[in-house]
Amino acid sequence: MTFLLESIFNGTSIGAVLLLAALGLAIVFGIMGVINLAHGELMMLGAYTTFVVQNAFRALGDSWFDWYLLVAVPLAFALAAGVGVMLERSVIRYLYGRPLETLLATWGVSLILQQLVRSISWQMTLQIALFCLLFFGGMWLLKGRTIAQRWHAWVTPVLLVLSLGIGITTGLAVGGAAGLAVTKPWFGAQGVDVTAPSWLRAGVNLLGVQFPFVRLFIIALTAVCLVAIYLFLLRSQWGLRIRAVTQNRSMSACLGIPTQTVDALTFALGSGLAGIAGCAISLLGSVSPNTGQNYIVDAFMVVVVGGVGKIVGSIVAALGIGFVNYVIGSGLFTRFLAPGTGLYDFFEFFASTSMARVMVFILIITFLQIRPAGLFPQKGRTVDA
Repeated sequence: MTFLLESIFNGTSIGAVLLLAALGLAIVFGIMGVINLAHGELMMLGAYTTFVVQNAFRALGDSWFDWYLLVAVPLAFALAAGVGVMLERSVIRYLYGRPLETLLATWGVSLILQQLVRSISWQMTLQIALFCLLFFGGMWLLKGRTIAQRWHAWVTPVLLVLSLGIGITTGLAVGGAAGLAVTKPWFGAQGVDVTAPSWLRAGVNLLGVQFPFVRLFIIALTAVCLVAIYLFLLRSQWGLRIRAVTQNRSMSACLGIPTQTVDALTFALGSGLAGIAGCAISLLGSVSPNTGQNYIVDAFMVVVVGGVGKIVGSIVAALGIGFVNYVIGSGLFTRFLAPGTGLYDFFEFFASTSMARVMVFILIITFLQIRPAGLFPQKGRTVDA
């Protein structure tokens, strides 16, 4: 009984982490058909948001520190959603229907975001803010003016060069005057730690099995996200519009549905869920610029095995993969086999975290040979604009 309860809880716990990481990708990849390799970096931004909020609440005192997650979760969602909207408006919208280009572009964005987190400082923040203010502000002021239309081919590159020059020069001047106080990176390449609130550091013992509150919190957070997504997609006007555009984009546009707004909203939703996933995984280990890379493969694995476009498939796949991963990695099978037999040696060889992952990959490859469309196959949307 203890073995069964322990296996179910640990399998569900691993599956909840996988599902939370894959939920946003299931929406972006499954519903929109966009291969977003920057999804892991959106999770990383959510994790760093949690770290920043944690430090801010720690400065306020111990009584405030215990409640920082109440601010970190929505803030991680908002930040990741905002970055997702900027990514969709500036890059993805021009690449719909071109999966290879989308894959390469989002991979490049993921590298940029990793390096940005490593290098971001007050000096770089000033440079970016000045550039955005001068370039986008100048473009806004010149929009619609006769001189801008007549000299459009010259105005944009000149404004770009001037904005870059002023931004970089001002940042270097301020950095030279203020020194390390403004040039030192905020996070750097090393990992940072997020401390769980005191009410999440303990656990409860039931029938000889220890249930850590952190794992229970992540399972509960995953359940809340699932219910929220279900209610939004099936019980709201914008959810209805997303489903309509998914089924038939041209007909939806003819009926007056703003398809570009729907695209941005869908991408924001998937990106925001990645931010919440980052907030959750920051409680499980150190946060670094490479944090997202540790989860992006698993997230795609869950979506593909579950069936592209089916969130219920992602749920079943995440729980199934989590359970199989724990059962193999914990060496549970070896407890029921006689030592020295071939089957015992086989399962003992895979009874570690890394080798269990290898076995799971082998099982998934075998499964996809039988069912290439996953557990719950569904035709995805063909985006034509």
